[in-house]
Amino acid sequence: MSKTTVRDVSTEPEGAKARRTEGGSLAFAVLLLITGAAGLLAAWVITIDKFKLLEAKVEGKTFVPGCSLNPVVSCGSVMESKQAAAFGFPNPMLGLVAYGIVICVGMSLLAGARFPRWYWLTFNFGTLFGVGFCTWLQFQSLYRINALCLWCSLAWVATIVMFWYVTSFNVRKGFLPAPGWLRGFFGEFTWVVPVLHIGIIGMLILTRWWDFWTS
Repeated sequence: MSKTTVRDVSTEPEGAKARRTEGGSLAFAVLLLITGAAGLLAAWVITIDKFKLLEAKVEGKTFVPGCSLNPVVSCGSVMESKQAAAFGFPNPMLGLVAYGIVICVGMSLLAGARFPRWYWLTFNFGTLFGVGFCTWLQFQSLYRINALCLWCSLAWVATIVMFWYVTSFNVRKGFLPAPGWLRGFFGEFTWVVPVLHIGIIGMLILTRWWDFWTS
């Protein structure tokens, strides 16, 4: 694995940082494409199943999504909850737009695009909102709805990975203020943070339904 060189930008004037534009590496662009595509796939499948669920209700029938496997892994229970429309419309419709934007950014980087500081910080804020919303949904799913949706879980993982790598990019490029040791850490070990983040969620899921998993 090649080492990432972390350039010291702490002494750059703020105006120079604002004017400077940065592109991303091939690996970073591909990561955005993969996580964006994974989130978009999850949002698309959930949206289609939501429509089928509503159609079945209108016709007086019952529709069971393919990912409703047992009382715990029950996508239907999640889709029918009030939390599934937190902003007054189905949550995956927001994902269709947001993950589509991530794919566009990844494709732009592959084409050699370079963006200014404000663009990268706005993009970082979007991923921060995404990971914050996913965290709220994780809490609701585990302790209020009492059910898991596998496609939602895929979107959670994709959002967590993209958030930490975008944050790492902004820290390493000096767009986010950070001490030298943190820039160095992100330069070598960015992967550690999303792995720990996802691992904590996995442990919460495991312990929440421990009796069910072990029965």
